[in-house]
Amino acid sequence: MSDYLVQFNNISKFFGKVIALKDVTMRLKKGEIMCLLGDNGAGKSTLIKTLAGVHKPDEGEIIFEDNKIVFDSPKDALDIGIGTVYQDLALVPLMSVTRNFFMGREPQKGIPFLKTFDVEKANKIAADRMGQIGIDVRDPSQAVGTMSGGERQCLAISRAIYFGAKVLVLDEPTSALGVHQASMVLKYIVKAASEGLAVILITHNVHHAYPVGNSFTVLNRGKSMGTFQKKDISREKLLSMMAGGEELDKLEVELQEMDRIHNLYIIMVIGIHIWERNCSKRFSICSFSI
Repeated sequence: MSDYLVQFNNISKFFGKVIALKDVTMRLKKGEIMCLLGDNGAGKSTLIKTLAGVHKPDEGEIIFEDNKIVFDSPKDALDIGIGTVYQDLALVPLMSVTRNFFMGREPQKGIPFLKTFDVEKANKIAADRMGQIGIDVRDPSQAVGTMSGGERQCLAISRAIYFGAKVLVLDEPTSALGVHQASMVLKYIVKAASEGLAVILITHNVHHAYPVGNSFTVLNRGKSMGTFQKKDISREKLLSMMAGGEELDKLEVELQEMDRIHNLYIIMVIGIHIWERNCSKRFSICSFSI
């Protein structure tokens, strides 16, 4: 039996002639926070949508709890315990905290065929679950639009955990948050991992990822640059890999060379100008003597 809860083995995804992913391998254990890093267009979202059942891989395999799986829809991924929280959170601002928490999975009461939404039970569960992460919901019937960005993120994450997520996939959860709100979300992510969830944190912000991550996978143009344990890589090295350190070094050399050529050109132009002036003076002297 494998130690890994979920495994991506040599995953490739093509959109026509566009190579979105090529031979990406990634493995995740229970209680581990893996940070998936990469610049815009690196393939992070495509990889996560493949895990969430939105896309089917063209090559490679996904293994979940030692079983090879093929998703026909995102519902299949949800059913086996893969909860994905996208950047837009899938929350309705004008609906209440409770309604958003139980959207599509409302607890019911009453006799068969005449069941109604059990509002009292739903309000209690929503308030209790939000309270567990330090968010005091005074009135569960308040609109989600009245909550801060960090509180909405925590609501979406709490909802995924409540409905049985074993793998929690978070797409840029701190991208639009201030320092305090980002800190709130990151603390909750660490708490979720400490309770045994496997977490994939997608971000391009190394400063948010490094303090909470156990391992780091870096993508660049659809290819994996490797997976690194925290003890084996520094924050600065991750920043360099994400920013394309080698490419920047090459660019710096090229700019220096362009600078050198430009300076030589200026010197040459000045030299030609001086030479022309001297020639002109000599010609004038010769003409006067004649």
